[in-house]
Amino acid sequence: MKKVFEKIVEGVLACSGFVTSLTIVLIVLFLFSEALGLFGGKVIEEGYVLALNKANRVKGLTPAQIKDVFDEEITNWDEVGGEDLPIRLFRLEDITKYYTEEQLGSAYENAGVCITELVEHTPGIIAFVPAQFIVHPDSVHLLKDNTISVKDVFAGSEWFPTATPAPQFGFLPLITGTLWVSLFAILMALPFGLAVAIYMSEVANSGIRNLMKPVIELLSGIPSVVYGFFGLIVIVPFIQKTFDLPVGESGLAGSIVLAIMALPTIITVTEDALRNCPRAMREASLALGASQWQTIYKVVIPYSISGITSGVVLGIGRAVGETMAVLMVTGNAAVIPHTILEPLRTIPATIAAELGEAPAGGSHYEALFLLGVVLFFISLLINFTVEAVSARRK
Repeated sequence: MKKVFEKIVEGVLACSGFVTSLTIVLIVLFLFSEALGLFGGKVIEEGYVLALNKANRVKGLTPAQIKDVFDEEITNWDEVGGEDLPIRLFRLEDITKYYTEEQLGSAYENAGVCITELVEHTPGIIAFVPAQFIVHPDSVHLLKDNTISVKDVFAGSEWFPTATPAPQFGFLPLITGTLWVSLFAILMALPFGLAVAIYMSEVANSGIRNLMKPVIELLSGIPSVVYGFFGLIVIVPFIQKTFDLPVGESGLAGSIVLAIMALPTIITVTEDALRNCPRAMREASLALGASQWQTIYKVVIPYSISGITSGVVLGIGRAVGETMAVLMVTGNAAVIPHTILEPLRTIPATIAAELGEAPAGGSHYEALFLLGVVLFFISLLINFTVEAVSARRK
């Protein structure tokens, strides 16, 4: 009977492990399946075309160039390889500037003919209109609509997914913002967390340790939005006043909040790892004439490096994946930061802020899932790097 029970327990445990592994694989496959459709999408908004005059020799424009043209930062066709001719923008709502209601018809039934005629007779025009309003495609020059490229996504410097006529899906500002905030958060949290863990494990008496440990573990249970409110009310004004900034929401504010949030994890895991060092090793070191601090540095920390590494990985994971607190204190600006005092935006904050507004199945929706894939690989890379360093030290 005992062996049968053991077999049942063994089967339940094996089944649990299999189900957990399968769930993780399915989540990753779901992310990829939703994300990779982005590279099959078109640059120009679905159902619309960019129509030029037949004489215009410009064959194609990049998404960045299209945005600059419609933002009027590019005003002449010679800036994009065309003739020396001013660019004239036309959107559907501009049609009443060129034609009367009588010409367009009571139900705008003549709008297509009018728009096509306007493009035919205006040399420098670029018209962003629904495809059905170009009634004679052969009489105009339709700009080639390319698919969204990997280069435009991963090397793009602008994130503007709602731009028309060509949304911008540049990941560079979001990736740099995530890494920037996480790096400074760990640089602040790791030394302090390691120092507190060493004090609790090796220096503090049992009374102080028993008082500090529950308090530190309690910090990890505080909701992230509470940390965000604390950062918004205390840290942000302090940074703004200290550095004389126009706004205090910045990467530094996000790094400080994340460092505070990562501390309980780093301290708890590291302290447990240090206490697992055998007492015989400490006594042997002291018996050979080493001081307490030499024993900590030469014996306890090297022995516990694997556990310390685990604490670092968990702390970095908390920093990289944090959403709400970062969204509240970093300024939420999708620009490439040049200093830690500038506003920025992270990948998790972008996904949280925009997923509810993105049309399901659209390019914006797929881009957000691709950001999730990027975040997954960042975490995976951090884990592999720390494991490699830990194995080398061992």
